[in-house]
Amino acid sequence: MRRLIVVYNPRSSRYTDVNREVLCRVKELNGYMVGKYEIADTNLDDNILRLGEFLKDGDMVLSTGGDATGVICVNAILRSKKDAALAVLPYGNFNDLARTLGMRTFDDVFLSETSVRKFYPLEILVDGKFFRYASCYVTIGMTAEAVQIYDLPEMRAKLKKSFGRQVSSYTQLAKWYFKNRRNHIFIPEFRLNGVLQSKKISDYAAVNGKSMARVMRGGEDYRDTKYFRSEVDKLTSFYRLVKLMTRSILSRVPGAATDGDVLEFVNPADITLQAEGESVRFEGISKIEIKKGGKCLKVIES
Repeated sequence: MRRLIVVYNPRSSRYTDVNREVLCRVKELNGYMVGKYEIADTNLDDNILRLGEFLKDGDMVLSTGGDATGVICVNAILRSKKDAALAVLPYGNFNDLARTLGMRTFDDVFLSETSVRKFYPLEILVDGKFFRYASCYVTIGMTAEAVQIYDLPEMRAKLKKSFGRQVSSYTQLAKWYFKNRRNHIFIPEFRLNGVLQSKKISDYAAVNGKSMARVMRGGEDYRDTKYFRSEVDKLTSFYRLVKLMTRSILSRVPGAATDGDVLEFVNPADITLQAEGESVRFEGISKIEIKKGGKCLKVIES
């Protein structure tokens, strides 16, 4: 009998929905031995380690949360080296991984026709040391700093209200942007793949999945073993931000194909990096590398 491991966060804004639509329904499934992993109120690294120790070869891991829950599942599977497959249901704010895999409901995973495919995530190294696998995208700079508002208690309280959750997310981001966009330099002077960049660059983005922040379109680079798309821009300019968003919504996030990017800072820098909702501040670093690390994740797609 196959093991099904349901991963959930009881403190999330949509835990009530997860409990009703997933945790209660898994009891009805035939052919599975169901286990549950409750995300601990510690940090991502601790949960990645704990979940990885819990996994066994042949497991099916079901992520029921936002993209941060997906980050835990992806990294736990890959770092544990267990032969497990991942399915994702969207119970977060943006749900880029679930959108990439085409899953929306419990029935999509268990009562519809699905297939197991290969997924090649991005690998992030900071000063030569492994930091994280990212399935859909990575941002550095202003946009990475902006998502830290979702960790504020007052913001989490607003997101627990089902009505207007998405509108509230974007409204708070807009307020943060107009308040902070000119406050400081978001990315100190750096070279990208050996080329010195303008001092006015505020953002770097690497896109691997079908969407970024829900509304911005990506592609299917996650199926490629080597390439993804990346872009740098001055998004402190409102005009450039609107131009980027319009193009990204109507067509796709701009960028050039690359087999790996190296950001080298002219002087040791304090940088904020975001991998799908997880925003981390690094101090005094010299280099960040984004690449396909050769790791393959088994995912369940509709």
